[in-house]
Amino acid sequence: MTRKKAAILGSSVAAALVLGGIAAAAIVLLTGGKELPYQTQSQLRGAMPSMAAAELKARGVTLAGPLECEGVPGWTKDRLRVSCTGTTTDKKPVEVLGSGQMRTQDSYYTILVDGRPLVENVACLGDGCRQDE
Repeated sequence: MTRKKAAILGSSVAAALVLGGIAAAAIVLLTGGKELPYQTQSQLRGAMPSMAAAELKARGVTLAGPLECEGVPGWTKDRLRVSCTGTTTDKKPVEVLGSGQMRTQDSYYTILVDGRPLVENVACLGDGCRQDE
């Protein structure tokens, strides 16, 4: 290989690395560096009862039993939607709504106790979220 070919190859590799870095930076800027903790409807539905129970407990609300969760009609692999229901120990109805957008990597959670919002459109629920809010 001649020096000229080696120099061209070296500069091509350097250019590819720079373009890769720019692409990675653009992805981080567009998504804000965030990533959905649950990448599928099934994962979100499975995690919601314990996340919501931990959030409710932290806010002084005790559940009478485990929450029951199901997919909200209209969910897709790109738009995750889950709803959970249950009751408190003092027999008030609890509804928890969770959503995730694959395109934007945004997630939102709302908890209603006796029809009133306890939390509205927070980015996460449960243990480990307090310091991020």
